[in-house]
Amino acid sequence: MDEIVKRIFINTRTHYKFLDKEVRDETLKELHNLVKWSATSFNSSPLRLRFLKSNQSKERIKPHLIDSNVESTMKAPVCTIIAMDLNFWKDLYKNYLREDAKIYFENNEKKINETAFRNSTLQGGYFLKAANALGLATGPMSGFFNKGVDEEFFKDTSIRSNFLCNIGYGDPTGTYDRAYRYEFDEVSEIL
Repeated sequence: MDEIVKRIFINTRTHYKFLDKEVRDETLKELHNLVKWSATSFNSSPLRLRFLKSNQSKERIKPHLIDSNVESTMKAPVCTIIAMDLNFWKDLYKNYLREDAKIYFENNEKKINETAFRNSTLQGGYFLKAANALGLATGPMSGFFNKGVDEEFFKDTSIRSNFLCNIGYGDPTGTYDRAYRYEFDEVSEIL
């Protein structure tokens, strides 16, 4: 197996500690540029990212984290809010050129919410792998209070938080032993 594939898919772990090394703004921009090309339904691209690098921005998210995520987030070089824009469908004319796909979403809040959540989650997965490709370690988490984060960072907008992901250069002591992963026959079936 190719070493790059191993680095991105096999040798990755959830990191809870990171080296005291800055993640440059240029690296975060490169990360975005990798993620933006990934496939989504209707090429919808609802993903919105907020990179919290400063101590001040991390202090803003701190009250909305569960206790066990506070220390790792405050010490991480970057805490990323992986969010979704519920108005993604209004820009589909830029992203989806085959037809006017807005008609599938107008006056359909359920479809808007499902599509934004599904595709921002998909883009969030691409984000994790793109970070790994750039040599960054990731610590994705759902241990936070969405409503508080949304009020603090996205008040009066159509953007809502999906999950958080700490990123940086991984400290090898900041992971747990690798747990079991299912074999093909346990969870997959070819029909």
